[in-house]
Amino acid sequence: MEFDVIVKNGSVLDGSGAEAYRTDLGVIGKRIAAIGDLSAADAGEILDAAGRTVAPGFLDAHRHADTAIFRDGFGEAELLQGLTTVINGNCGLSAAPVFGPHKGEVAAYLWPVTGELNDTSVESLADYLDALKSRPLPLHAGMLAGLGTVRADVAGFSKDLSDDDYRAIHALLERTLSEGALGISLGLGYAPECFFDTAGLIRALEPIRNTDVPLSVHMRSESMNLLPSIDEAVTIAKALHVPLQISHLKAVGKARWGTLVYDALERIRRAREEGLDVQCDAYPYTVGSTQLLHVLPPEFLAGGTDAIAKRLIDPAAQRVLKERLETGKDFDNYAMLIGWENIEISSVRQEEDRALIGKTIAEAAESMEPWRFLAELLSRNNCAVTMIDRLTHEDDIAAIYKEPFSYVISDATYPESGIPHPRVYGTFVHVLERFVKARKTLSLPEAVHKMTRMPADRYHLRNKGRIEPGTDADLLIFDPDRVHERATFENPAQCSTGIDTVMVNGAIAVRDGILTGNRNGTVSERRNS
Repeated sequence: MEFDVIVKNGSVLDGSGAEAYRTDLGVIGKRIAAIGDLSAADAGEILDAAGRTVAPGFLDAHRHADTAIFRDGFGEAELLQGLTTVINGNCGLSAAPVFGPHKGEVAAYLWPVTGELNDTSVESLADYLDALKSRPLPLHAGMLAGLGTVRADVAGFSKDLSDDDYRAIHALLERTLSEGALGISLGLGYAPECFFDTAGLIRALEPIRNTDVPLSVHMRSESMNLLPSIDEAVTIAKALHVPLQISHLKAVGKARWGTLVYDALERIRRAREEGLDVQCDAYPYTVGSTQLLHVLPPEFLAGGTDAIAKRLIDPAAQRVLKERLETGKDFDNYAMLIGWENIEISSVRQEEDRALIGKTIAEAAESMEPWRFLAELLSRNNCAVTMIDRLTHEDDIAAIYKEPFSYVISDATYPESGIPHPRVYGTFVHVLERFVKARKTLSLPEAVHKMTRMPADRYHLRNKGRIEPGTDADLLIFDPDRVHERATFENPAQCSTGIDTVMVNGAIAVRDGILTGNRNGTVSERRNS
């Protein structure tokens, strides 16, 4: 048998979590065709991996590259940290489907997370995926259906839903799943999903009852009410009999470090013992990034960005906002939990506010009360402002990663201007450097498992995340001692180094640490997975 590529003499981690073993891999076309001693075989190209690790391509199941994937240069940051598959549409905020009478307000609300929708085909998920298929992709990509987007399509950002609204939500979810969505995502910290109660969520999600469609949940709270939020997510998944993925598990606020995450993990263990298929994921940084709107109390999020912007400069509403941010404990009140000095402005829409990028709210407000500055900044920018926020403790992250039911994600967003989070460029190398090499939280086989087969299996991507005959030839060759994250918070836009070779569907996308320009990625769809 003649192969297109043979990878020889490598220390192979197959993605299962098992220890590495020395063997050769033979690739024909887009698939791994043989594993074993291939020293006598012929090949168009032979890659000598002696002294290095061979692993499946990494899979990021929680990214927000919904529109960034269409930008020039997309793929460089991803491939150079070993990513060969990404899943977008997370936190209930998918860039598709967006259509109908509320399209403008939905697009405006999504912008800080998903990016600009103007030049993207988003009327349906089928349109979006067709647009992806029409261009050469540097790596594989799939999408979730965001319930927040679906609800907003149907009813805008109103608090209440009619029976007809629920029927329309069901029909749109069914259509979006039939068009290839890999699962459904919830963003209960964002509008309009924050207006659902638990019974309403169960009712809205009726189309996935008794299926294996994964439900990925950004919970209602990640601090003061973390445990009740886990209970709510578990209640929903149990009622519907579906697999549950708890997104970016964390405990926000210094007062809760070292205790609350352990209680949360115990809740998850208990649910698993009771038979629920529940897992969690976490990003490896103590600093997050999202819409600055996330700082506001939920009741301020009604009506879409235009309504929010007007509300924030209304004197009566400002008085309520001041009191809520100074005393509120029924929502994740970042002003109290982490303080204005730990909330940094990372992007804005208005040119006049560009000088504020990189400053904390405390710094930017100067002599003005921070809550008032927040209100005016959001109003001026029609709410299109993002933040970088210092949230958690690394020991809590390590505790999450130690659990067999957790895996690695980035939660990366792609601001069109301003300051990106380093996780765009370095998440998966960061795990290898910090949690494998430095802290020894994970062994290398465990880390690779959490970055390959676990997320692939969660979203039924059976040919990805593993090294087995017949699976996709998405492969990495690297020396674990040489990988390095160059991105920092001061200078984030720097690609990682040390992932020597990246293969995507059998084509070499990175050779000797340099991009080749090969674009052999595909669209991952549920019906074809």
